[in-house]
Amino acid sequence: VQLQASGGGLVQPGGSLRLSCAASGFAFSSYSMSWVRQAPGKEREAVACSSASDSSVWYTGSVKGRFTISRDNVKKEVYLQMNSLKPEDTAIYYCAANLMRRRCDSGSSVRSYEYAYWGQGTQVTVSS
Repeated sequence: VQLQASGGGLVQPGGSLRLSCAASGFAFSSYSMSWVRQAPGKEREAVACSSASDSSVWYTGSVKGRFTISRDNVKKEVYLQMNSLKPEDTAIYYCAANLMRRRCDSGSSVRSYEYAYWGQGTQVTVSS
């Protein structure tokens, strides 16, 4: 099983980045997929989720309207388009596969035991 996140980098406030996460070794289309971030000194926070069951998506309030999650079940990839980036978006971003107990609308709090698989993370830094 592998989740390989990429696409992070340094961007100025107001800029955009597109994160990608390539999955292998498990039935990707059967899993809801999340993007989780962790800023320095803060707890992990779920920011977006793409449901496997009904194709719905969920966003935490602070990114709603700026971030878009999407997935390609054929390519086994999940994406996070991030626009209008702010310094407070600076964090390591992880992709993760939800266990069934973890609904996409479970909120932003992260409990490790609710996720089956994690990627290695990609750093996003928003700074002028």
